[in-house]
Amino acid sequence: MHSPICTRTRSRKRVADGLDNSHQDSYRPCIITRQRRASRNKAINHDRKLDSGEVYSYLEKLWLSFPEDKKSSFAHLDPLWYTLYSENSNKEKVLNWIKKKDVFSRKYVVFPIVQWGHWSLLIFCHFGESLGSKLKTPCILLLDSLEMADHSKQVEPVIRKFVLDIYRNLERKEETSQLRKIPFLVPKVPQQRDNRGCGIFVLYYIKLFVENAPESFSISDGYPYFMKKDWFSYEGLDEFCRTLDSFK
Repeated sequence: MHSPICTRTRSRKRVADGLDNSHQDSYRPCIITRQRRASRNKAINHDRKLDSGEVYSYLEKLWLSFPEDKKSSFAHLDPLWYTLYSENSNKEKVLNWIKKKDVFSRKYVVFPIVQWGHWSLLIFCHFGESLGSKLKTPCILLLDSLEMADHSKQVEPVIRKFVLDIYRNLERKEETSQLRKIPFLVPKVPQQRDNRGCGIFVLYYIKLFVENAPESFSISDGYPYFMKKDWFSYEGLDEFCRTLDSFK
């Protein structure tokens, strides 16, 4: 019902200098199905998901639409980086790219990730704050539009290792035992109604989170308390799809 927007795949040369063509072949599992030539000019294609190049392209254009005062509190990471990290491909390069993003100076870092052909949204909250802070609680959010059995439990160890490596690469002083206690939270979010819309849902989550996230929030207030029932509507999702279509 809410299937991905039809677009051409963006070249993966965006990643960085030094990645050869043989390595780029490892990205192919992220591409679920190709659009049919007959439907190439249609706004909606019911036969495919978004690949990492398309998610990146839409995210970049969506980011430009946000007010500067909102963007100042956020950073966003290339969705391909998680794949490179989790496959141990150019792992150190990924950590150095993230270092250049200066993620600890931002209140929130949004990071679309794909695992087993499914998109979800990772959000790092208040990583620049003290791990003991009660007002600005450092935590990890995972927003998933398809709550598969044990999915969050399966991805959590990789994500936690990823976070540890980010801290270590930036030579932070926090103890490993402290970092392992950073809350990993999976809020209840609206679910996709088919098996194709995960990429669109992730982009819509980003739009809503950037527009509604407060200057800070504490998980003691209920995480995140601003994501109420009216935070999301399927009618709003339809309108969002039309907005993405205009980005082509």
